[in-house]
Amino acid sequence: MLWLKAFHIIMVVSWFAGLFYLPRIFVNHAMVSDAATLERLALMERKLYKFVTPIAALALISGLWLWFGYGFEGGWLHAKVALVLGLVAYHLYCGHLVKEFAAGRNARSHVWFRFFNEVPVLVLMAVVILVVVKPF
Repeated sequence: MLWLKAFHIIMVVSWFAGLFYLPRIFVNHAMVSDAATLERLALMERKLYKFVTPIAALALISGLWLWFGYGFEGGWLHAKVALVLGLVAYHLYCGHLVKEFAAGRNARSHVWFRFFNEVPVLVLMAVVILVVVKPF
């Protein structure tokens, strides 16, 4: 089970790296207007999203495996699962934004994306506290 836990942590860290960087690309994409830069950023967004999505799936699968292996006890675990489901929704919404940017239909400002970029940071902080401290 320790190997699985290590693999899960590696996949979660990798997933978060993608979720930290992808919205940062959105910030830059929302700030520029020249065609070459827009095209390059759209390519970066698409490639990063396609790369990080299987990593997210591996993080979720290994997390479910750990959940079933260790059991379902503790309110902290239910709170963590709720946060992870929110993170999955965030990830899927990022995929939607990738498509919107590729089609030239972004309607949000770079300021909005700067705030949007902080969501995974807050989720990560909450999940780590829940897993380590187990407050309830």
